[in-house]
Amino acid sequence: MKEYIFQKISNRIKQGKKQFWILLDPERESPEELRVAGEMAVNSGADGLLIGSSLYPGDNFNEAVLAVKNGCQGVAPVLIFPGNHRQVSPHADAILFLTLLSGRNPRYLIEEQMLAAPYIHQIGLETIATGYILIESGKITSVQRVTETTPLPRENAKLIATHALTGQYLGNQMIYLEAGSGALYPVPEDAIRLTRSMIDVPLIVGGGIRDPKNAEVAVRAGADFIVIGNALENARDCRFINELADAVHRTR
Repeated sequence: MKEYIFQKISNRIKQGKKQFWILLDPERESPEELRVAGEMAVNSGADGLLIGSSLYPGDNFNEAVLAVKNGCQGVAPVLIFPGNHRQVSPHADAILFLTLLSGRNPRYLIEEQMLAAPYIHQIGLETIATGYILIESGKITSVQRVTETTPLPRENAKLIATHALTGQYLGNQMIYLEAGSGALYPVPEDAIRLTRSMIDVPLIVGGGIRDPKNAEVAVRAGADFIVIGNALENARDCRFINELADAVHRTR
């Protein structure tokens, strides 16, 4: 009987194992660079790889996903973190089927999802319904520009947690608190802690995490997954990734 990706990662969470994921951007890197990055990431302790971009139109996305798959060689799952409906590929292990809970733009509440759904069904790709919540981080991020939505205020932990709880009640299997690419500040600790106290589904936290201390704070506050993207691009070396992975894995 097939064990699905969501089932696998959920089992790890139930065992108390926090997970460290790395986001790779096909807009910024060639397929060969993505392959090398994927290989280095899993060899340095990453538990999973995300691929996607808010700015990437989706051209040759299959090639990009396949390159990452070849790089990690089955050591870790490759999941799509889509910026639009064209970022879908049969080569991925699963796709985070995102709903932008923090925004009110119907394009990212239902329209992009509806455009992607028939192809996802056709290729039999596993979907993981994920409530995506953008949080103010000190600058206008690419996600904010593309979606034309306003992030939730970082100082309002109750509003953030309430959006997350609403997402769970709507049927989302995971919640993703995101400060955004190139964020000046990570998701606030109190927002993570309050969200964790209100929801029962796995909690992902990303954006603005630049060092092991940031990662440790987020995990201690209640994050089940830590995602880094820009930090990897700015410091592409195995030791840095390994230090981040160790900080996530040792923290309870």
